[in-house]
Amino acid sequence: MAQFSIIIPVLNEASVIRQTLQRLQPPRRRGVEVIVVDGGSGDGTPKLAKPLADHVLRSASKGRARQMNLGAQGAGGEYLLFLHADTQLPDRWLSRLTDVYERSAAWGRFDVRLSGRHWLLRLVETMMNRRSRVTGIATGDQVIFVRRELFERVGGFPDIALMEDIALSRRLRSCGAPLCLRDKVVTSSRRWEKNGMIKTILLMWWLRLRFYFGTDPDRLARIYSTDDSQ
Repeated sequence: MAQFSIIIPVLNEASVIRQTLQRLQPPRRRGVEVIVVDGGSGDGTPKLAKPLADHVLRSASKGRARQMNLGAQGAGGEYLLFLHADTQLPDRWLSRLTDVYERSAAWGRFDVRLSGRHWLLRLVETMMNRRSRVTGIATGDQVIFVRRELFERVGGFPDIALMEDIALSRRLRSCGAPLCLRDKVVTSSRRWEKNGMIKTILLMWWLRLRFYFGTDPDRLARIYSTDDSQ
């Protein structure tokens, strides 16, 4: 049985999926399981992923929560890592997580760095990491890792259209605080650069606030998707 299983939800990620999976080949040869879960791509993502993953699954419908839960169901590892297709793990992530495994940490996440060079991105990533340490809430960009037993005990990701990472963190936090690793994953800043720094920062804070006060995640997802298509 693989000690670690990496679960990658994808939807039309042909431009990045090969590069992401190629980086995972050395740990894969050491027994790390790589699972890609497709949400209905129309650009050939599953075909590109198949030679570079242990399993390529097809979800009945799109939605990161649904896709990641499906991947978790088929995973063989004691630890589950949920990795976005446009996110790169740090060089020594496997040794760091081996230490985490030996310390019996229940769940945690990495610090995050955004890929772009704009000075506002440095502010965004710093605030993301500090806020996470204070609140015990992790985002998907920070690569959440969790013991399989705990993930199953809390019911996995809630089947919601947006903020599934926040909702899972709340469930996990009720069982204990996360281990916040300072090693940095690098995630794409394409959304901030495409839609504007200030606009995207304000939108994300507004969506998070609306979610906190109980707005239907389906409604928030429609706002998020509409903004991203502009």
